[in-house]
Amino acid sequence: MKTNDDTEFRLLQAAGELFAEKGYDGASVREICHRAGAGNVAAVNYYFRDKERLYIEAVKSACSRGDESFPYPDWPAGTEPRQKLIDFIRVLTDRMFGNSPPWARRLFLRELSHPTEACTEFVQKIVRPNAELLGSILTELLPKVPQRKRSLIAFSIVGQCFFHRFAQPIVTQLVGEEEARNYDTALLAEHIADFSLAALGLEPGKKSRPPRSRSASRTRE
Repeated sequence: MKTNDDTEFRLLQAAGELFAEKGYDGASVREICHRAGAGNVAAVNYYFRDKERLYIEAVKSACSRGDESFPYPDWPAGTEPRQKLIDFIRVLTDRMFGNSPPWARRLFLRELSHPTEACTEFVQKIVRPNAELLGSILTELLPKVPQRKRSLIAFSIVGQCFFHRFAQPIVTQLVGEEEARNYDTALLAEHIADFSLAALGLEPGKKSRPPRSRSASRTRE
């Protein structure tokens, strides 16, 4: 996400690269400023207050790249929740596979493995709005399903997107490079949407029905 100030943008890029390579403790403010061509360490204080705030902003930038390029549709009144779910998955997949530099993914994974205050901020400001949108879609789609179950369904849907984004090296080794190149965002979004709708009993052409309750599952077992 580019800011209006070129120096601020360069600091954010350099910080993201170095934090991804060396972690928070390993990347010095002096080194970040040198890579950014920002003159001296006072530039970090001027634009970001301190190193911790620079790190938080770098993590948020890594997690939100592509959001502006792939906005959610402005659905007209009467749009079926099934279509909203399909659209949501397509946008989320496009955002995850957007033109993010390699450091963005590394920094994100580093933060997940050792959560800091940056994790709290990107969840509240970036993840939560997306989660609330998906939650509202699932509420429309499955109004009789308990909230806890809808939350688990939402995690399962997003989890499929995460798998294909972060397990690319594994997928490539399993299916081969030539086949893996066919797994573009359009194909993945269509598959995840179809798979998720089928799991919810909402395949195209079939009558909508909520997932079986736990008691119903036990009866069949």
